[in-house]
Amino acid sequence: MNTAFVYVGAAVAEIAGCFAFWAWLRLGKTIWWLLPGVLSLVVFAYLLTLVETNAAGRAYAAYGGIYIVASLFWLWGIESVRPDRWDVAGASICLIGAAVILLGPRG
Repeated sequence: MNTAFVYVGAAVAEIAGCFAFWAWLRLGKTIWWLLPGVLSLVVFAYLLTLVETNAAGRAYAAYGGIYIVASLFWLWGIESVRPDRWDVAGASICLIGAAVILLGPRG
């Protein structure tokens, strides 16, 4: 499976799962929001196991950059808060870091 698709799916699942807890605790939603939230977090964890690498830590480290970018899209699309230039600059730096981790030569 394509690593980029796995990472994007994992990011959406993790953010949605965490947002369910946020909605329950901070937005006053019912406790029933936790059920799809927990299921979403299980999907997130499963998807990260599909990354083509022999080290879990490397998969998680590279995923961090994708998660940050996805979080900013969530901020903009779901929460209607437009990321500022500092958000975009920080996310760009993180994506470069993720690419170095994923694509760096291993020997």
